[in-house]
Amino acid sequence: MPAPIPVFDGHNDIVLKIAAAGAARDRLWLQGEAAGHLDLPRMQSAGFAGGFFAVYIPSPETGDVAAYHTLMDNPPYDVPLPALIDHTSAQPVAVQMLGHLLWMERVSEGRFRWCRSAADIRAAMAAGAVAGVIHFEGAEPIGPDLDALHLFHAMGLRSVGPVWSRPTIFGHGVPFRFPSTGDTGPGLTDLGRALVRECNALKIMLDLSHLNEAGFWDVAKLSDAPLVATHSNAHAITPSSRNLSDRQLQAIGESGGMVGLNFATCFLRPDGKESADMTLDPVKRHIEHMLKLAGEDCVGIGSDYDGATTPKDIGGVEGLPVLIQAMHEMGLGEALILKIAHGNWLRLLERTWGG
Repeated sequence: MPAPIPVFDGHNDIVLKIAAAGAARDRLWLQGEAAGHLDLPRMQSAGFAGGFFAVYIPSPETGDVAAYHTLMDNPPYDVPLPALIDHTSAQPVAVQMLGHLLWMERVSEGRFRWCRSAADIRAAMAAGAVAGVIHFEGAEPIGPDLDALHLFHAMGLRSVGPVWSRPTIFGHGVPFRFPSTGDTGPGLTDLGRALVRECNALKIMLDLSHLNEAGFWDVAKLSDAPLVATHSNAHAITPSSRNLSDRQLQAIGESGGMVGLNFATCFLRPDGKESADMTLDPVKRHIEHMLKLAGEDCVGIGSDYDGATTPKDIGGVEGLPVLIQAMHEMGLGEALILKIAHGNWLRLLERTWGG
């Protein structure tokens, strides 16, 4: 059997799952017990070559999670957003998450590497190791003076989303709302504009997934880097507030940026439901639409593994070859599939980070 095509992934949430696992984290990460979408043995066997590993700060008030899932499986819905979290509360949690990432590298015995450059990623892939890049999903750990941004950059931070969906001192995210556009509120704050300029100066990638439409266009005006939405889909196929309009997809393409296909069912299904009981036809429609609007050099994968419900035929990381096969069935051709699987991401990171 031929080796699977290597996939570089724009977004996953396994660090949060490892943090919640406590003493069971060894079994989750190293022993492949399939407790979630990802673990190291399955990643390596399925061709998961690397990706952005999210540091996310959970809200203190989580509410009734089961009720939220019921709500999202019965559109229309509008899930209430948690309140803003200040940096003094968020920073200790972020440091703890970064500690888990270091642990993941240490216990992997060379099979997982924490990467800070595109060259590091290519070297890890060549050695058969999984390449991990630190991403902040929401900039809550960064205070208003932005000094912590420099500290976290020195620790390896290479990608920042100014918001998850709840508001931050930097901007406003979109709610989990269906049907809805992403035009749900004001744009970046003054601090948000300062954050964009400082990320540009440090060559930290800015992730526009979760940012509302006004914030997206503020970044587009301010940033000198390619526009990137690591895990977002096409609003024309699924009219969720989290998905990108045709105009946004075109802007990403014009900037030489990237959009990563999100596996979350509620952003894939035209009916907006969260149920995993779906075919891969909507997945193919999103890929086709994003290729048409953003272009063949600007589309990749942003799974949202361990942070979302995925289609039954994809499931966890073992489903990546199923997705690759679906792209073959679309007639995309080997060269384009390689671009979507990892080539576009690596070239984007070289342009954004340099080197």
